[in-house]
Amino acid sequence: MQIRRTSSVHNANAVKLQTQNSTKATSGTVAAPVDQLDFSAEAQLISKSSSTNNLRMDRVNDIRAQIANGSYETPEKLETAMARLLDEIG
Repeated sequence: MQIRRTSSVHNANAVKLQTQNSTKATSGTVAAPVDQLDFSAEAQLISKSSSTNNLRMDRVNDIRAQIANGSYETPEKLETAMARLLDEIG
């Protein structure tokens, strides 16, 4: 399984659904199927990391205010973002 970001998970095998059919030999009746859902460790980690408990709302509100007044994007931040992008794809 590859995790690129917390918003995307690759590989459809991350969640497994298992159904078990069992029969009782003594009574001859068929028991109802039992469904089981198992989450991978990666999926559990993503679930925990995407929790809003980890957000620093004061920082989020500060950044939103900077975006609204036009002071968030600076040449230094754009240069850093471009350098990181080029490092990732290059």
